[in-house]
Parts: sequence; C-alpha cells; structure tokens
Amino acid sequence: MTLATLEDVLQPALKSGYAVGGLVTLGWEDMRAFVAAAEAENCPVILQAGPGCRAHTPLPVLGKMFRHLAEGASVPVVAHLDHGYTYDECSEALDSGFTSLMFDGSRTPMAQNIADTLKIAEMAHGAGISCEGEIGFVGYSNGEQSAGTDPEEAAIFARETGVDAMAISVGNVHLQENKEGGLDEARIAAIQTLTDVPLVIHGGSGVPVEQRAKLAKTTNICKYNIGTELRMAFGAAMREAVNSDPKRFDRVSILKDTHDPMVAATRQVLQALKG
Repeated sequence: MTLATLEDVLQPALKSGYAVGGLVTLGWEDMRAFVAAAEAENCPVILQAGPGCRAHTPLPVLGKMFRHLAEGASVPVVAHLDHGYTYDECSEALDSGFTSLMFDGSRTPMAQNIADTLKIAEMAHGAGISCEGEIGFVGYSNGEQSAGTDPEEAAIFARETGVDAMAISVGNVHLQENKEGGLDEARIAAIQTLTDVPLVIHGGSGVPVEQRAKLAKTTNICKYNIGTELRMAFGAAMREAVNSDPKRFDRVSILKDTHDPMVAATRQVLQALKG
C-alpha cells in the first residue's frame, strides 16, 4: 500500500527541486488513468476531490476509490480534499479515509481564515494527516477576480496555522483553458524569502508548461493543481470514442477508449514537474 499524506510527498519535493501534480478527479476513469500515468513516470501523484467531484459522488465513496487505487499502486498516492469550505466537510473527508485536507478560507478576512484553517490543521495533524490552506484569493477565468497574496500575510498565515502546504495567488487563475498567462515570479520570490512552507499553485492549467517546469526546479512551489487541461483531454477522447461508432451505446466500452489518451496527456503534465 502506497497511500501517502501531502507532507510525505511535498517535503522531498521541496528538498530536491521538483513538484507533484495535484490532479483534479471527476470519476473512476480519470483517477485510474492518473495513477497509471504516475506509475509510468515513477513519481508520486495527488488525487484531488474538488467541489464538482463531490457534488456527483459522496465523500465516503471517493475515499474508498482513492484508497483502493493507492493500495495497488507502486508510487505514493495522496487522497486529497480540494477546496473544503467547512469544518464538517473536512471532518467527513477525514472519516472517509482522505490523507490530506485543503481548507479554503480565502474569501474570508485574514483573521478568520487563520482561525478556521488552524482548526482544520489541528484536526488533520491530530489524525496523522496533512492540511493545505490558502492565503490571497485565486480567481476564476471569466468569473471572480483574484486578490494577490501579500508576502507578509503569507508568512503570518503559515506560521500561525501550521499548514503543511500553502496555496498562493500569484497570477494563477482557475478554469483557464489556454496557457497565455504566467506567474508573478517576483511575488513568489518575496513569499519564499519569508516562509519555507511548500507552495501550491491552483489553476495550474493556465501556467505555461516551461514556467511550470522552471519554477518546480528553482522555487518552493511543490504542487501544481491541474484540472482543466486534463478535463479537456478527457472530453476530446470521449468525443472521439462516441463519434467513432455511432451505433455503439455501451458506456463501459466507450469509456475504455478514454484510458490510453488520458494516460498520455497526464504523463506529459507529470514530466514537466519531475525536475
């Protein structure tokens, strides 16, 4: 069994100059492909259940799916709650077998964010698992605007919450379908001069691949969340599978055809982060 916590995989990344993929899952097919890709690349992987995934599949079921994949994997697999918004939701994920809780208090004032994140971190650490928090606000493409992370506030947040990883807002945006943006490297440098906690980039799909690779090697960014890029790959594979035979109707037969394209797309993502 290679079930791991977030700390288990991020501390080696911090020390050795690489990053780990936090891959946003929506169902069994992509989860399985993500683990197969990580095994092919011989690197750890973080399986993430975000709000969209949880709206479709209950946390206790997701926990069992993640743990089942981890038990048969040859590489470390983290079962991670992404964007948990309440204590109860995080507590349910812990009870469901998750090994990492990301509490998102980024929409609240800093003092409340620290207080709420600290409660989650204490709960997680008391159970021997990890906690990720967010300071600053990472916005959404064609939606809520970002609020950049203040380096001084990031240092206070990391110190007072004791999180194992810290998501920051440095030009990254959720749900971005192109890679025309880029991260604010000066702000990243300012943040990591004040704290040595592993840094996390949400909205990693919008970051140019070359910059992902460079910052994985040269900064404290140890985790890139990748969702949109791989959902687009899954959609393309599904579309091709359906259109290849209009008479085919069996969902298992159709979904099988998404596996190899998803493994290939995921391997490309992971290769850029390995250092």
